[in-house]
Amino acid sequence: MKEAGPVPVTQLPRRTLARIVATIGPASDSPDKVRDLIDAGVSVFRFNFSHGTLEDHSRRLAVVREVSAEMERPIACLGDLQGPKIRVGKVPPEGIMLERGQRVIFRRGVELAHLEPASVPGDPARAVFGTTYEPLIDEATPGHRVLINDGLIRLLAIERSADGRELHCRVTVGGKVTSSKGINLPESELSAPAISDRDWECVAWAVENALDYLALSFVRRPDEVNELRAHLEKSRPADPRADVLNETASMPIIAKIEMPQALRNLEGIIDAADGVMVARGDLGVEMDIAAVPVAQKAIVAACNRAGKPCIVATQMLESMVTNASPTRAEATDVANALFDGADAIMLSAETATGAYPVLTVETMTRIGLAAEEHIHSQPAVESAPSRLIQSHVAIAALCRGAWRIATDTRAVAVVCWSERTGTARYLSQNGFRVPIIAYSSSIRATRRMALLRGVTPVLARPPKTGTLGEWNEQVDNYLVGHGLAKPGDPIVLVAGKPLGKAKAANSIAIHRVGETATGYRATL
Repeated sequence: MKEAGPVPVTQLPRRTLARIVATIGPASDSPDKVRDLIDAGVSVFRFNFSHGTLEDHSRRLAVVREVSAEMERPIACLGDLQGPKIRVGKVPPEGIMLERGQRVIFRRGVELAHLEPASVPGDPARAVFGTTYEPLIDEATPGHRVLINDGLIRLLAIERSADGRELHCRVTVGGKVTSSKGINLPESELSAPAISDRDWECVAWAVENALDYLALSFVRRPDEVNELRAHLEKSRPADPRADVLNETASMPIIAKIEMPQALRNLEGIIDAADGVMVARGDLGVEMDIAAVPVAQKAIVAACNRAGKPCIVATQMLESMVTNASPTRAEATDVANALFDGADAIMLSAETATGAYPVLTVETMTRIGLAAEEHIHSQPAVESAPSRLIQSHVAIAALCRGAWRIATDTRAVAVVCWSERTGTARYLSQNGFRVPIIAYSSSIRATRRMALLRGVTPVLARPPKTGTLGEWNEQVDNYLVGHGLAKPGDPIVLVAGKPLGKAKAANSIAIHRVGETATGYRATL
């Protein structure tokens, strides 16, 4: 961590205010690729626990941490839990082809799928499958859809056998079924726990390696988020480095919205979580795909009302897995997510296994900058107060006031000292059109702030004197040295005394870069 002082001129690449989340994988896990991805605009790396071993993730995490330290860019690492994935059991290597109208049976205790003669002569043979989740036979009732392989193969449950050993279905859309293909039951209320045994192993690894966020898959109810939070609270190590790592709170949780049940409990889930991901992949399987755009808008709007960050994910630039440019529809999709008010946009296979991971991020950055230029060309409209202001009135009100001051003075940046991320979070939810530079002496806090819209975290020690004037000089050096401001440009400062103390922010100042500090103009 560097002392305050002049910063050499190293202009930061132009970035979107929305954050870019990139999934790390075989195509992007070398030090050079990680460095290039960060330069291209990545603020958060996603570790997808559905793929790879914990050893793979440990190696990749070490690379991200080492490169981000070398670049002096705090980068967040998000672990994405797989959740209770229901799958078809073992199928012969050649697979089983299903035809429209054919009968399919899910039967308890089946070790290998097979065909057996139909009960009515002349009908197609019946396909018999096992499953990794035998309660499916009890919980999918007649009239419910049973979807295989992301909905490419569709069945309709028609009856359960008298002895309760079998669920009979009829094929409505056929295709080839192979081993371990996923099963979705969009109308069924499942008893499967939200967190599997494999997930708990990944949670333990995430805690041990101090990840910055955990994403919980297939959330249906707020109590599932609360269960994970209680576990994380108990798992926090009694570490003498706690003050350095800012381990005063457990790991933040991102709730993935990908089931219709979650939409019915959306407000409660958002309140329970620290952020939300619009996981459009499974959401588009679990519900009518025509309803997904409406659901996305509703989720983003609900997060904005609650003051919680929202990530829009899945197939944003999917064609760039193999192509050097996206489709026009994909470019529009990215821009529309930003027009809706998303805080972050996410890449999955595009950066994990795709042929052009860096180019994909550069393309997303260009689309984001163009979208934000359009947004900023419209008259500035103050955001409605989020629900955060109800529980943190003073600091939330201060940050809303900073928006008005920054808008009226045409400030080029808002700068705050946010020791444990709170001030940066409140500022982020106010729709600033300029960067928010957030200082903290906690490496953990700076990494967590990397997910927040508009926030550029800076790891620094508080000035030795503890005076705001000395910090002003430090801020001026940083802004000019990184090409974010010129001498004489107005900025807005949000802080408190002493600098470096959590929950101390209570003052706003208007400051011109390079001028002698004259003290804070407004204090709560």
